[in-house]
Amino acid sequence: MSLSRRTAARSVRFLGVTAASAALALSAAGNALACEIGEFSAAAGCDGTKGVITVTDKDPSGTPAVVTVFLENNGADLRQVGEQTVEGSKKGVTITFDEDWAPGAVYRIHVKAIKNKKVLVDEDIEGNLTTPAEACKTDDDTTSPSPSASESESGTPSSTPSTPADTASPSPSDSSDSSDDNTVPSASNAPSPAAQESNLAETGASNTGLIAGVAAVLVVIGGGAVFFGMRRRGSGNR
Repeated sequence: MSLSRRTAARSVRFLGVTAASAALALSAAGNALACEIGEFSAAAGCDGTKGVITVTDKDPSGTPAVVTVFLENNGADLRQVGEQTVEGSKKGVTITFDEDWAPGAVYRIHVKAIKNKKVLVDEDIEGNLTTPAEACKTDDDTTSPSPSASESESGTPSSTPSTPADTASPSPSDSSDSSDDNTVPSASNAPSPAAQESNLAETGASNTGLIAGVAAVLVVIGGGAVFFGMRRRGSGNR
């Protein structure tokens, strides 16, 4: 009987240790998935010409959290910008507050998360949020379109002077009268020096051919006379 009691006592102790270990493991796992303020971040940016403030929740447990944004002035809340509920994820879930913020403004972002009636987070994002030094661009900042080429060309004075309207060209009657009064004999009827030289050249060429032909005939006649004279002399000597 004593042995059975000892065995039972050991069994009870073993079960107690196992239960305690399981409780610690579950508690550690629960703490690992618990919502923390370090999983929240905020930033100020622009959506076109409008200013916005974004808050990102990277809580892997997805615990619902209420995010409230306040505009600060010398360490005190000036006004509440807005309030939204976000359920985070491991990749991150972002919510947006429309706020026409001024450069260098300071905002306080408060986060409150409750799960199973237990408050997990109830504090501000550390360091607050300070907006950039330059505000979002407005419609006035856009550049105006440059004047078209046609407008610039139409505004440029023309460099070509216009012809006076009262300038009249001489009429045919005026020119004919002036030609009748000052009649000058035309020089087109007189032979030009080039024509005279060409005529002389042609005449000289034709005379040269005639003279050469007569000379050739005379040479032939003379040669025949000499030939016949020599034959007669030869026959007389015999």
